[in-house]
Amino acid sequence: MTFLKSISDIHLDILKEVGNIGAGHAATALSTLLNKKIDMKVPSVRVVSFDEVMELAGGADNVVASVFLRIEGEAPGSMFFILPLPQAEKYIRQLTKNQSFSFSDEQDNELALSALQELGNILSGSYLSSLSDFTNLSMYPSVPALSIDMVGAVISFGLLELSQVSDYAIVIDTALDEEDAKLPESVRGHFFLLPDPDSFHIIFSALGVKVDA
Repeated sequence: MTFLKSISDIHLDILKEVGNIGAGHAATALSTLLNKKIDMKVPSVRVVSFDEVMELAGGADNVVASVFLRIEGEAPGSMFFILPLPQAEKYIRQLTKNQSFSFSDEQDNELALSALQELGNILSGSYLSSLSDFTNLSMYPSVPALSIDMVGAVISFGLLELSQVSDYAIVIDTALDEEDAKLPESVRGHFFLLPDPDSFHIIFSALGVKVDA
């Protein structure tokens, strides 16, 4: 965790600003797709353990709909789009025009996962394009991996590569909020951006900010 010790509040504030710019673009894309106002805000950017990442997403045993993808290009990393099942079902109904969709009906799951993949593609693409514009770095998403599973399984799969070099990650946690949402704060959607350890030097250098090794 030597490198992470050199991360200051100033660095985290910069990442939060970068995250908010990406979130603004992603919210616009999502609002257009769903034809309703969606807000995406970055409540926190912090250094956390992998267990804490799971807690942010509702706990290791919480079953969620997840879109995971790798960020490729000049500043590699990982990205998760995690939704509580009720919210995922709601989005899928809007996207597929199937108001009776439920994850309990396995026959419809292929169409549902296709809709979630489209959602993930649009969100990640708009998020990363705004980050690329801001940092002048080339970043683009891999093909999303979709799953309906417990948070623990989702996070463990996604952080397999990162866990070989670190037990901690810097998380840019983006909360999704609908104007008519009735879900409690703790179960709203989350968009996690986790740059690889080596990517921080690249990102901060692109922004003209030094990090002591």
